[in-house]
Amino acid sequence: MKQRNAMILTGLCIALGVVLPIAFHTIPNAGTVFLPMHIPVLLCGLACGPLYGLACGILAPLLSHFTTGMPPAAILPSMLCELAVYGLMAGLLLRLVKTRSKAANLYVSLIGAMLVGRVVLGLLNTLIFRAGAYSMQVWLTAAFVTALPGIVIQLIAVPVVYYALEKAKLLP
Repeated sequence: MKQRNAMILTGLCIALGVVLPIAFHTIPNAGTVFLPMHIPVLLCGLACGPLYGLACGILAPLLSHFTTGMPPAAILPSMLCELAVYGLMAGLLLRLVKTRSKAANLYVSLIGAMLVGRVVLGLLNTLIFRAGAYSMQVWLTAAFVTALPGIVIQLIAVPVVYYALEKAKLLP
């Protein structure tokens, strides 16, 4: 039963990873500002565990790319890696972080996954995907300054949805 619930919730998160960006991309540069695809991937990792989060982080951008053209082919490899790390780390950290507070466990795991994903994105862009054209300043600006509204949305929306799923007894 738990595995079936995890698969259903993962499928829903993958679908949201395709649909949410469509709504946001009606606004210019909204994807890089609001990070709509990150929300379902982080939620999936926290709610379903690291392997389902990893799968969601891989499949959501791939399906989105092939069905909508977003993210563009030039960005797809780095974004796929970033989202895969988000899903994996969110699930791993929630299993590993043990404080006295369930809310602290959730927020430490969420923030930890967000930071690790951004570091991996910066390293991969620096070393592989945009070698020679990527700097610390570009990374800091893209990952933290431009994305600040999206980060705030993630810090609010992901826990709210997670707790709503928990209250409804829909978590695997």
